[in-house]
Formats: sequence, structure tokens, C-alpha cells
Amino acid sequence: MYLSDVDIKKALEAKDIVISDFDPSRLQPASYDILLWNKFLVFWRHSTPFIDPVKKILPKYKEIILQDDETFVLHPWVSILWISVDYFWSDKYLVQLSWKSSLARIWLLVHNTAWIINPGHFLNITFELCNLNSVPIILRPKMEIAQILFSKISSSPSKDYKNTWRYKSGEDNFVAYKEKK
Repeated sequence: MYLSDVDIKKALEAKDIVISDFDPSRLQPASYDILLWNKFLVFWRHSTPFIDPVKKILPKYKEIILQDDETFVLHPWVSILWISVDYFWSDKYLVQLSWKSSLARIWLLVHNTAWIINPGHFLNITFELCNLNSVPIILRPKMEIAQILFSKISSSPSKDYKNTWRYKSGEDNFVAYKEKK
């Protein structure tokens, strides 16, 4: 069962869900709109002769940081990794990433496979953006890119994701965030 806007607000007040810098104007009837940050990664094609996931030979990326008023042109059939502005966390709910239909209709792929955020995971979402259109798409920092939905899980997980996730850097940010509040 997905949470409604009323239930999302209650969960935020109870601190069962954390959304850094929560903006009520982005709350939808059953989701929350999330924004692109100024930081993203482009695949460094010329320095990656091949990818072999089994042997941990992974692509090289170049980090790009845009000013708020700058744009990025995403050309057809090009993929990039872009990060959300907001941090998200919940121990009680499964967080799911969903496209915005307005962007799906212009063939902007927002995520390839990574659409579930396990309970206990605290992070900025990394979007797997790909332009499936035949013309370039302009992307801007702080533009609405996707939405997150919250769903109840049947019981508490047996594993604490904070101890099993690969990308633990978010935990330090979570402690800092909690101390700010």
C-alpha cells in the first residue's frame, strides 16, 4: 500500500521518513517530486576500452558541476549519472523511484533498473538518465526529474541495511543531518 500525501506528512512529522529540505509544494497526492542537483557524471568513453563487471573493470566517469543557471545538453542515445538534490531515508518504508510522465513522453529515461531504495538506506538518488529521443534534451539543475513513492512493508527487515549497503558515505551525512535538526 502506498502512502498518500496525508500519510507522507504524518511520517515526516514522526521522523519515520526523512527528506532533506522538504518542500510542501513538491508533495503530490501519493508521491514527492525530486530535483536534479548541480553535480553529475559523464561516461569517459575514450578512457574505457571495455567494461567487465565480473572482474570489476568498470567505466570511468568525469564529474561535472553546473551553476544553477547553466544547462546540459543530453544528446540522443547518451547516458549520464545525475544526483538528486535531496537526501532520503526511512527505516519503515520502501521508497520507490518513478518517472514523471511529462518527461517519459519526451523519451527521457530516468532510471534503468535502480528504482527501489531499501529501508534503512540514506542517500541522494543517482539517476541513470538516457535520452531515447532523436533530438537533444536540455537538463537544468533544480528541475523536477522524478518522483518518489513510499510503501509499507509487511514487517521489519531481518537485515539492517545500514550495515550491508555498499555506499556507506550517506550515513555520515545522515548523522550530520540529524544533528542539524
